[in-house]
Amino acid sequence: MKTVAIVGRPNVGKSALFNRLAGLNISIVHDLAGVTRDRITAECRRGPEIFQIMDTGGIGANTDDVLTGQVQTEAEIALDVADLLLFVVDVFEGVTPIDQTLSAMLRRTRKPVILVCNKADSEKRRLGSGEFSRLGFEDIAEVSAVHGYGIDALVETISEKLGLRETTEAEQKEAQERQRSRPLKLAIIGRPNAGKSSLVNAILGQDRAIVSELAGTTRDSLDIHCTYNGRRYQLIDTAGIRRTAKVDTEVEIFSIQRSIQAVKRADICLLVVDCADGAKMQDRKIAQLILEERKPCILVMNKFDLFHPTAKQKDRLEELKEMMGREFFFLHYAPLVAISAKEKDNIGKLFVQIEAVRNGAQTRIGTGVLNRLLHEAIENTPGPLGRSRFAFKLLYVTQVHDTDENAQVPVPHFVLFANRAAKMTEGYLRFLESVIRQEWPAPGVPFRMSVRGKQPKSKH
Repeated sequence: MKTVAIVGRPNVGKSALFNRLAGLNISIVHDLAGVTRDRITAECRRGPEIFQIMDTGGIGANTDDVLTGQVQTEAEIALDVADLLLFVVDVFEGVTPIDQTLSAMLRRTRKPVILVCNKADSEKRRLGSGEFSRLGFEDIAEVSAVHGYGIDALVETISEKLGLRETTEAEQKEAQERQRSRPLKLAIIGRPNAGKSSLVNAILGQDRAIVSELAGTTRDSLDIHCTYNGRRYQLIDTAGIRRTAKVDTEVEIFSIQRSIQAVKRADICLLVVDCADGAKMQDRKIAQLILEERKPCILVMNKFDLFHPTAKQKDRLEELKEMMGREFFFLHYAPLVAISAKEKDNIGKLFVQIEAVRNGAQTRIGTGVLNRLLHEAIENTPGPLGRSRFAFKLLYVTQVHDTDENAQVPVPHFVLFANRAAKMTEGYLRFLESVIRQEWPAPGVPFRMSVRGKQPKSKH
């Protein structure tokens, strides 16, 4: 069995990465540097193949702990027995002297190394990962072990490096069938009195819905399983999220925490807004939470029957879209559906949009089309520093899917490889995203855009 050792200085997230790969909470995870005392191993399955992952103590810990010497020895043994090394660094802290020392030591082993840039859980942090290319490793992975970002892509690279057998077409079809058979998780979220419960009742009250209720644990919101138009859904019915100043009981605080967890669990978030009352600050904060979690989203404008009821419906809808476009400009990718949950109006249209989001996320743009689009855009609208020799220069772009294996709605990830990647700005990245959306709107689906520098070849 092939062995993969996770190494790095203390407190960069080695144990969190181990737990994510193993799917078990075996290692001790804590902010205190050096909590992992020994080598801990677990088996990880990749298709038909199994490999062993090994968590080690932090190499380079500078403490007076009497166990430090033993920990260092155990980590060095791991380097000897491993077939592949995952060198974990912290993008938040940047390159440290210990990282530089370790990189030199790992190169001397002459073993394949994947540089894992951990804690890359925001666009700003991912832009900073280019700094680590100077450590001299060809294979670089950006991940957030805690949130699961980038783990699928990392496992793909591990499999490639270990020479693991690819899954057969039959195995892939079986896995896809299991994925399709799982209900789509819909988190119904919003501030109190927006009409979330009315929406749930409207969905369940349809003649075509077959309902069974499963009470969630004390850690989860109420989950309701139903079938609508022949498709299975899991409705995550949440408590309303109030402004912090109005949260004054432990029970309500816990309910809010469960609502936040519902967003994390969801495949698609349905943000319910009382459009008759207008969007409030708390609506925008909830929307920001959805954005931060990079969840597909639909803006559900409830009580549309009370929104300027005397005006023509077409004019009312145009006004509503314009108004909500201003209020939720940062969720520009989210489509809007106007409903009346109480009157059961447009529930069918909502489900049409839900399926459009699901299907749109499964689409891929060909690499050739992507590269043509972005090269033309950069030529017509140069980025920072214009066309000077110091400017950002795109080499090529590709699309990958970063998502947890249980997610039905994968988040498209566009990776741009470039010279002088550090010259890229978040504003210009947003411009390039808009260029891609002109070709592929993908309503309701957030995009992830990241830039990687031209990676130098290792000398060994």
